[in-house]
Amino acid sequence: MAGPAHHRDPRVDEYIDALPGWQRAICTEVRDLVHAADPEVEETIKRTVQPYFVLQGNVCALLSTKDHVNVFLYDGGIVPDPEGIITGGHDNKTARTVAIYEGETVNAPALRAMFERIIADNRAGGGRKLKTTG
Repeated sequence: MAGPAHHRDPRVDEYIDALPGWQRAICTEVRDLVHAADPEVEETIKRTVQPYFVLQGNVCALLSTKDHVNVFLYDGGIVPDPEGIITGGHDNKTARTVAIYEGETVNAPALRAMFERIIADNRAGGGRKLKTTG
């Protein structure tokens, strides 16, 4: 085997594959960014259908709506946003939102920097703890 495989979940493939083309492109880019931020990030489905990306706690989640894709950042509002990409949840203690509309580009460098910071915080024990059994 060459290199570590991404921890991809076929249910996330199904979610993304069912989306309109422009949303599929955004979700695929965000998915690639979060895996690029740390190769140990794993995927899962929570709330029945929603793709989550986790590493020692939630990192982010995807939710497509009719006219945009929401990227939920599980950072408790502490990760700096120097480029102002956060569009909602500024006062939320759990997650903030980056909404990306059709025709908009993902600010990949800013988003990846935020993912890296959230993962670093999670690894340091600062993220919300997920109970694990076993």
